[in-house]
Amino acid sequence: MIDDYSRRVWVHIIKNKSDTFEKFKEWHTLIENQTGTKLKVLRTDNGLEFVSEQFNEFCRKLGIKRHRTVAYTPQQNGLAERMNRTLLERVRCMLLGAGLPKSFWGEAVNTAAYLINRCPSTGIDLKTPMEVWSGKPADYSNLKVFGALAFAHVRQDKLDARAVKCVFIGYPEGVKGYKLWKMEPGGSKFIISRDVTFDETRMGMKCKDLEKRPETGVEKIQFEVEPSIDEREKEDETQVPDESGSDETTVPDYQLARDMERRVIRPPNRLGYADLICYALNAAEEVQDSEPKNFREASESIDSQDWLKAMNEEMLSLEKNQTWKLVPLPKNKRVVGSKWVFKRKEGIPGVEAPRYKARLVAKGFTQVEGIDYNEIFSPVVKHCSIRVLMAIVNMYDLELEQMDVKTAFLHGELEETIYMQQPEGFVEDNSKVCLLKKSLYGLKQSPRQWYRRFDDFLLKTGFVRSNYDSCVYMMKRNEKVILYLLLYVDDILMASSDKHEIQKLKEKLNGEFEMKDLGNAKRILGMDILRDRSKSELFLSQHDYLKKVVERFRMTDSKVVNTPLGHHSKLSIKQCPQSEDERKKMESTPYASGVGSIMYGMVCSRPDLSYAISVVSRFMANPGQVHWQALKWVLRYLNGSLKGGLKYTRTDPGRDALEGYVDADYAGNIDTRKSLSGFVFTLFGTAVTWKANQQSVVALSTTQAEYIALVEGVKEAIWLKGMIGEMGISQGCVKIHCDSQSAIHLANHQVYHERTKHIDIRLHFVRDMIETKEIMVQKIASEENPADMFTKSLPRAKFKHCLDLINFVEE
Repeated sequence: MIDDYSRRVWVHIIKNKSDTFEKFKEWHTLIENQTGTKLKVLRTDNGLEFVSEQFNEFCRKLGIKRHRTVAYTPQQNGLAERMNRTLLERVRCMLLGAGLPKSFWGEAVNTAAYLINRCPSTGIDLKTPMEVWSGKPADYSNLKVFGALAFAHVRQDKLDARAVKCVFIGYPEGVKGYKLWKMEPGGSKFIISRDVTFDETRMGMKCKDLEKRPETGVEKIQFEVEPSIDEREKEDETQVPDESGSDETTVPDYQLARDMERRVIRPPNRLGYADLICYALNAAEEVQDSEPKNFREASESIDSQDWLKAMNEEMLSLEKNQTWKLVPLPKNKRVVGSKWVFKRKEGIPGVEAPRYKARLVAKGFTQVEGIDYNEIFSPVVKHCSIRVLMAIVNMYDLELEQMDVKTAFLHGELEETIYMQQPEGFVEDNSKVCLLKKSLYGLKQSPRQWYRRFDDFLLKTGFVRSNYDSCVYMMKRNEKVILYLLLYVDDILMASSDKHEIQKLKEKLNGEFEMKDLGNAKRILGMDILRDRSKSELFLSQHDYLKKVVERFRMTDSKVVNTPLGHHSKLSIKQCPQSEDERKKMESTPYASGVGSIMYGMVCSRPDLSYAISVVSRFMANPGQVHWQALKWVLRYLNGSLKGGLKYTRTDPGRDALEGYVDADYAGNIDTRKSLSGFVFTLFGTAVTWKANQQSVVALSTTQAEYIALVEGVKEAIWLKGMIGEMGISQGCVKIHCDSQSAIHLANHQVYHERTKHIDIRLHFVRDMIETKEIMVQKIASEENPADMFTKSLPRAKFKHCLDLINFVEE
């Protein structure tokens, strides 16, 4: 039976079709008693079990309206017919996957129905049947793998085993426990137990035994509720135990293949792109995560040996750094918890194999400010600084290498007294706790302490810290930079014209910290570095990252578009959901996740996405269907431009190294009428920094909007000029190109005019920069201004031309 409204399904196992009417009456009484409502309509086919006189008379007396399908027209009862097929397909897969004989079909059907009632359905807005039926969300805490190996606790003689080996076969009705099949030398029996330990990585049956097991005959089966209380049907055949006496389980080949590879869940073709994302997120529950969540999962997983090796390596690092010492816990002192965090790193194809990493982290969320920590801020290198280094490396043909600090946070010195629990699986003395002597991952102050330690070391070594980016260091000799170093937490980039200088630095770092030499830089923060020194080219892209983003949102088969945002797109707050039903429907769409994923690509290497992300990110709090369609447009553009990136080339040394372009879109926000500012700066002809953001005030004229955008560009130019100056690039007056003649006139001349007196005086610092010849503002035609793409949607040809102007290409 299946409820048309909630899609909840009930299954009753019967011996003969004649039992259908009695089962229906039982179900009818139960449902009406539980819900307090009456059954109004019953839809069936014309099977004899449904059209008997007693069945018809029962429905007439209770006023139940009957719907019957026309002969040979099963589609008239499509919901029930499709459920029959769904149940059969799942039962077949469950029995084969578990290695169980066909005689367990009843248990498999009941388990399949139990799971269907707790899985989201597209017919009820991706809610679960149980949630629609009862009004309460489904509980997944007790779900286990059908057919998995289970060990049930039993009360037996003092010298007997405390657990028996079983196979998990379902969830009993009306009992808080698990239904298990216990195998014994003298027979087999069902038990229901609540005290069970599962090994879900192994199936409880052996294929070789099952092939010998006859499908016919009567089995000796018992059913008990701790302990056994009644004996059921007798059987001539008994289960033969493994002659070797081993508890190891032989897993079928197809089961091994399924365990080794993640299952690919394909959404139904009838779903549109708007539903695909919702389907993907709900289907994700069926995909088992390959990374364990805790110590127990790691120790019981298929890769337990690899995870154990990773944990041992972590413990050796902790001991080598003398991170803690074991002491009794003083009275009235707080203890911070600890846990293991596991990560499988994919590595670089063809360069580095996948690695298993285990980190012991402190539960820093339990720390109290003022007691366990004070200052926690720690800088990281700006992405702009990385791109500046890439441009310099390619221009001057420098060596570029990369290193990684092993267990970086363990090198920081703690200033506070912190006690922590001993790590799970490595407890030496239950009466003692860890008194931390060094910082540890998870502590709020760990990043800061590590940075201070590394900063002190570099300054003592002879490096100079940049005044514009605290994570950029330079070693100078005779006022000439001979070595660059960029730090992003534990990732280090080094560049120099002399490979011997880099080698000496590596030796110093290895003497102070435990380092990993990664050789020539290939990838940093998800950005792939592809270098062809013979052509003097360096290509920076995020192909792998963005491909995963597109795959995650199931847009790999979408029709590609040529611009990040449609020229027709006019997004407004009026398009946000107005009713509660619309809001609930949009809650299932991962709008914020999509914007954030694409935004990281924009920040690193994709200036072409700046305007689109600036627009769609305004509606993250309450997105509507139109906004979701606009975000999908961005994903479609990404799908067709995955190979896009920044190409750094060698240019004429006489050309200005640094140039900027600014633009504004007057009153571009149709809701607030605020304008949009955009700028992009190139170093040796390729973009190194860009921005597209909404102005903080409402501009009263196009001149004011352009002038505000010019101010933002001038501030960026001052920072960039100082930055590259410290890095050894002599830059005179920075040229900033603007396509507004009135804004250029206002910046170049100390004039007072009635129509410009409202402009904030703080914006006029641009005039001071022009007077001191720090910058120069020049007119540029709108067609040649690449900043135009940061303020508005452009036609395909104009957008492509803007990308060419900043050296954004597709390899």
